[in-house]
Amino acid sequence: MASSAGDRVVVTADDRSLTASELLDRARAAAHRFRRRSAVLYLGASHLAYPVALFGAALAGVPFIPLNYRLGEHQLARLLGRHPGALVLNPADLDELLSAALEMGEGDDEPAPQDQDAVAVVLYTSGTTAEPKAALLRHRHLLAYVFNTQEFGSAEPDAATLVAVPPYHVAGLMNLLTNLYSGRRIVYQSAFDAPEWLATVRRERVTHALVVPTMLARIVAEVREGATAGTPTLRSLAYGGARTPRPVVERALRAFPDTGFVNAYGLTETTSTIAVLGPDDHRQALLSDEPAVRERLGSVGRALPGVEIQIRGEETDELVQVGGTGLVFVRGEQISGEYGGHGAALDAGGWFATRDRGRLDADGYLFIEGRADDTIIRGGENIAPAEIEDVLLTHPGIVEAAVLGLPDPEWGQRIVAVLVGQGDPDEILAWVRERLRSAKTPDTVVFRAELPKTDTGKLLRRTLLADLEATHA
Repeated sequence: MASSAGDRVVVTADDRSLTASELLDRARAAAHRFRRRSAVLYLGASHLAYPVALFGAALAGVPFIPLNYRLGEHQLARLLGRHPGALVLNPADLDELLSAALEMGEGDDEPAPQDQDAVAVVLYTSGTTAEPKAALLRHRHLLAYVFNTQEFGSAEPDAATLVAVPPYHVAGLMNLLTNLYSGRRIVYQSAFDAPEWLATVRRERVTHALVVPTMLARIVAEVREGATAGTPTLRSLAYGGARTPRPVVERALRAFPDTGFVNAYGLTETTSTIAVLGPDDHRQALLSDEPAVRERLGSVGRALPGVEIQIRGEETDELVQVGGTGLVFVRGEQISGEYGGHGAALDAGGWFATRDRGRLDADGYLFIEGRADDTIIRGGENIAPAEIEDVLLTHPGIVEAAVLGLPDPEWGQRIVAVLVGQGDPDEILAWVRERLRSAKTPDTVVFRAELPKTDTGKLLRRTLLADLEATHA
């Protein structure tokens, strides 16, 4: 990358930039500092030091571990305790890493021997339904994803990508690698703010961007209803990381009429994206009169090159017929499915169980219906919360919705809808009943000012469920 890009700026953050050559020089010097450590733990926001630390760790032959710096002191201490001998880069260390790298003059050190099977990155899963696990991504997984999805140096000279997702998320990591490989300049927004996001797109003439659903909803809210965003350079806007309500997508398409939208579905354990709903899919679904085509706007698209997807029965583990709902399994060179201290979670055929419930249509479009652990079992019937949430979100007074199951002595579980917005509970229940069977109508409606979420917009169902159990037991 450095030999082809040279003096071209490749990354910008907080009004400072690095060229390809400067990034390489700093990464080499950082590697000299990292070599006697067991790993490099990154505890900051997006910063010019982030790619320096990542590539420095790779050159030193040690794992790079970005941690959620927003965690509480006890949680962070517990994670840090799992990595004895690691170098910890706190926020106060990041500027020093950039300046000291050149002063050390160690850029000529030979890099450590590269083993594609060595662990390159350790990412902690979001832990929305269980304790976070340390997902191990080896060099071969990262390379497979980059090589299967990008063409080296293929980006246009003016291409620039705005990255607002945090550096400890797999999307933040892989966006760095894919954009550098393809030749796009990376612009970091260290702390997301919707008005500033729009201003940055205009100021930096951003052509590509990546956001999570909560970010997309806030960006769209900044655009007056019926107006457009006024971002003429923005050619592609990718969203993913959690379920995106269809009303948000439809309004976003209207706010950015000249922008190609990409819905990306993936997991930490799959080295980011495994399925994509591309710009043409979005346009066709929005304009089509065919119900099956319009429905695709609620899908996550089709598998990437090199990735296979299967839907298996939740009880039998046998393949489900097209259109049937079951558990989503994936296989491919980019799939890790391996956890520190737990080993690989692949079956004998190399398939990884995502723990997501979903279905494939006849054209290979994947629809995700939520986590298997979220399934509500009411009167012996399996009910996907996502189906009810989607109907609730079509109600004009509801902004956000979460549906959960609470213990019930008669039915096994009763359905509780937790809503952000306003409306009469009886009228809302009637709204759902008209559109779904009565068995899927919530038993109770609860209003909240907000829903607990991770930084990347995933609903913290464990937290919400514990609150409901304490207040509605």
